[in-house]
Amino acid sequence: MSSFLQIKIYRHKFIAYVIFVVTIGLALAILTCAMLLNQWVGDARIEAANAFAGVENELQYDADRIEAYMQRIYSNPSLMNDARSFLNNSAEDYLTSRLQNSQFSQPLVSFPEDIKTYLYSWAQGEITQISLHTNQYGNVVRFNDNGIESFMFGLPNTDETFHDTILKGFVYRKKLSDVAQGSQEFGELRFLVSSDQIFKSIQNYRLGKAAAVSASGDIYLIGNGPAQEMKELSRLAVENERSHGFISKGLFKHNYFVTFPSTKFNFKFVSIIDLSTLIQQHARMLQTIFLIVLATMICVLLLIVYNLRDDALFLHRIIQSIGRVKTANFTPNRPARYRRNEYGMIARELDDMIQQLDKHIRNEYLLKIKQQETEMKALQHQINPHFLYNTLEVIRSTALVNQDRDTADAIATLGALYREIVKKENIISIASELELLQKYLEIMEFKYPERFYYQVNVEPALLKVPTVKFWMQPLAENFFVHGFSASNEFNLYVVNGWEADDHYVLEFVDNGRGIHEERLNTIRSTLSNNDDTSSKSIGLRNVNTRLHFFYGNSFSMKIENNEEAGVKISVKISKEVTLECTNC
Repeated sequence: MSSFLQIKIYRHKFIAYVIFVVTIGLALAILTCAMLLNQWVGDARIEAANAFAGVENELQYDADRIEAYMQRIYSNPSLMNDARSFLNNSAEDYLTSRLQNSQFSQPLVSFPEDIKTYLYSWAQGEITQISLHTNQYGNVVRFNDNGIESFMFGLPNTDETFHDTILKGFVYRKKLSDVAQGSQEFGELRFLVSSDQIFKSIQNYRLGKAAAVSASGDIYLIGNGPAQEMKELSRLAVENERSHGFISKGLFKHNYFVTFPSTKFNFKFVSIIDLSTLIQQHARMLQTIFLIVLATMICVLLLIVYNLRDDALFLHRIIQSIGRVKTANFTPNRPARYRRNEYGMIARELDDMIQQLDKHIRNEYLLKIKQQETEMKALQHQINPHFLYNTLEVIRSTALVNQDRDTADAIATLGALYREIVKKENIISIASELELLQKYLEIMEFKYPERFYYQVNVEPALLKVPTVKFWMQPLAENFFVHGFSASNEFNLYVVNGWEADDHYVLEFVDNGRGIHEERLNTIRSTLSNNDDTSSKSIGLRNVNTRLHFFYGNSFSMKIENNEEAGVKISVKISKEVTLECTNC
């Protein structure tokens, strides 16, 4: 993934695809949720319409029952006479009048009992009050929840009992006239249909919040919810000129309303749908939709990443190949699988071009190798006289001071060293080169007894690696020339070697004087640029040049100061170009 994002073309494409996919996904999710929300609001609206239709049907049924009962009164003279008697302003007057108008040959008919039998019971308790009125007062028959009637006589028409409010119910008014007397009106019947009973019939509907609002502004609440808030919303809905719409009560509080005007009475049925509550009720479905959309977006992005990453790998490999050619690194790269497209064709042709260049350069290298060997021998001979001079000076000084057998041992070690130098080929193993270095270090121990010590810690895996002859001694000699202090009681030179994953490492470490930072930078620049014009650091420069001739770009040398004291020279040799020295 990191290599894929490193290529600017595909990084920008990927960001564009992410923005596009996320935008489309969110748009589809929001559109789907909006459609579902609209459907749920529509379902709630249909539910409210059905509930309102139920209320209208119940009111119509009651109206039909009342009409039928009026026909019953007109078709029964005895019942009509008893109703006329019921207009008396007291119970005693009513009872006296009905006895006076009764005939012994006919059974007594009771208007209140007839109302209970044929109207209250017939209407299933919805008609809870019937009153018979003159111009000044009215007499009332009222039924409680258990169907037990109670009577009130002589109540003024302005009494609270006769106030027409939706909180109590709906009032049907019917004029009462006597046909026998030329249809002369003698009273008015008022039938109160209980709002509690009417709206109780729609309690099975999923309304949420609903109300009935009369023309006078009275509000009968249906369903649960804060009464004050519901009343305010109902008033706003009724005052709105539209039959449906939205009411906002804050940033996250939106309500949908729908109103239905009654054809029977002067009131409006209002249904309030809280959108936040509606969303909470269907939260699981909405979460499922968002999870599906999220999973789809992730799958699409993974498919895009797969295709872009595959193309990016080919382009990255092409860029790497061009970079290798620019640095003259023509070593064969590991084979790769290429697609059968333009990228694959370019990558295959580029790999083939690198192989052809490598063959051509190798042929040219073979023609120049003799010249390089001559230069290496010249460099080596430039070092050897300097070393011989220094060594002989050491032996001379020691012989003058000690005049003992140690001088003979030193001369023997020097002779063995030069025999090895003359006898062996220019290409030897690391093990043989370490032997030459140790003989030199033994001579230096002889020169500085009890002042100089050395250690060689090299893993066996490095011993058979081939190398050029006599390059470790100049590194050690630099220590004695620039870093060694005869006044110091403990001068140490350590050689470490180990095998890493893809290369070998040799370290030459001392505890002498370090190198000034400015001088160290100059040395590093000389080594990195292969600058032969400098007259200083001839030992390091010659060693670096000889090893570079032998190993090529698979070799590197680094020189740095130790944190404690002294200098550390690190030599890395790649495993790709090193074979075991079988003839060394």
